[in-house]
Amino acid sequence: MRASLPFLILAVLVSVSVVNCASVLPLERIFPLNHPVELDQLRARDRVRHSRLLQGFVGGVVDFPVEGSPDPYLAGLYFTKVKLGSPPREFNVQIDTGSDVLWVSCSSCSNCPQSSGLGVQLNYYDAASSTTALPVPCSHPICTSEMQTTATQCSPQSNQCSYSFQYGDGSGTTGYYVSDTFYFDAVLGESLIANSSAAIVFGCSTFQSGDLTKTDKAVDGIFGFGQGDLSVISQLSSHVITPRVFSHCLKGQGGGGGILVLGEILEPGIVYSPLVPSQPHYNLNLLSIAVNGQLLPIDPAAFATSNNRGTIVDSGTTLTYLVEEAYDPFVSAITAVVSPSAVPTKYKGNQCYLVSTSVSQVFPPVSFNFAGGASMLLKPEEYLISLGSYAGAAIWCIGFQKIQGGITILGDLVLKDKIFVYDIAHQRIGWTNYDCSLSVNVSVPSSKDFINAGQLNASNSARDMLLKLIPLAIMALLMHILALVDFQFL
Repeated sequence: MRASLPFLILAVLVSVSVVNCASVLPLERIFPLNHPVELDQLRARDRVRHSRLLQGFVGGVVDFPVEGSPDPYLAGLYFTKVKLGSPPREFNVQIDTGSDVLWVSCSSCSNCPQSSGLGVQLNYYDAASSTTALPVPCSHPICTSEMQTTATQCSPQSNQCSYSFQYGDGSGTTGYYVSDTFYFDAVLGESLIANSSAAIVFGCSTFQSGDLTKTDKAVDGIFGFGQGDLSVISQLSSHVITPRVFSHCLKGQGGGGGILVLGEILEPGIVYSPLVPSQPHYNLNLLSIAVNGQLLPIDPAAFATSNNRGTIVDSGTTLTYLVEEAYDPFVSAITAVVSPSAVPTKYKGNQCYLVSTSVSQVFPPVSFNFAGGASMLLKPEEYLISLGSYAGAAIWCIGFQKIQGGITILGDLVLKDKIFVYDIAHQRIGWTNYDCSLSVNVSVPSSKDFINAGQLNASNSARDMLLKLIPLAIMALLMHILALVDFQFL
């Protein structure tokens, strides 16, 4: 039986126990003694070893570049880049915590957008041109009764597993599943970024409808970060490549952007609220809303989770939506506070205000209070939207939208300028206000004491997003041994 060197070394160092071996394993050097070896050969071999080493550690940190903004009059969405296929092709995909599946437009798509107003080039996935692409047959687990959903279909004639999704805004996509290589940069230490990959199942879209067909905000697809078995975070964590937790920090000001990492961002001010069990989305128990410190007269039953009610966190939604029982008291409370300094007005059915001074001086703070004692504090810019000016006064409108019944949705309007941690493993979500242009600390859970104190920059370049790790003595010793001695088991 073969065993890997990293596993043996860690087993000895971590357990600190005595192991009596019944046999001796002979070792053979890859590079013979007294044989000159160039440094570039050693560095090349170390890079390969480090990439293999990543696969053996739970909690490799994977970061993605983030572009876009929450401003509905600019991007109105956040997106990132993924690389798929062999040779790899790059695709811009919307970051969406409200759905599970990663899908991209297929080369055979009949009505996919041909251009984008976001200034990005649109690409199309072609399974026939990828040497690692594999079809997903009807016998695959995603098409069996155990995992099958109403969105999954399978035609016995073609033996091809297909899907059809409908989103809350009425848009939709139809296509088929494919298995292919997904490439990502895994950060192991300071200046040590391992190019790694894994085979994942994702969707190839052959038909799109609704807003997905519009060119003004078109991207190549949607990156679903839900907790279902088909999400990329679930697939990678099931292969022990990444932890079952991801985090984002979406920058609201300036050009937008931010941070997206498969891992847990650490920040002292983060508060957590438990997820509602057995829900398909990231449902939280919203208990109350306060304006200027005063609780609004809202029946808590308005937020209670049921088949068609509750409160979800959804980065794929630009604005925030409140059920009618909460929206009306909220608008009334805001208007009562600002009426001496702002003139209420209506614009296309929305409650707006003419403001002659800074909104932070006029509008009150708002607090969403959740189960577990976690509160989400909102500044005026996180529940208002600027619509320019009129007669020398700025026009600010309530960014929350009214829903008659249904689900309260926390979209990018309130998610921006905060660290959000989706701890799927422990079934909780955490957040805190944060300047997303700053660096963040990320935990590597392969060791409960192994904490990164470096930074992932909120740059739009993945290579600029550098994570500096402070390794423990065990990791330092392991890496030192691997860098100096190359050997294999026979």
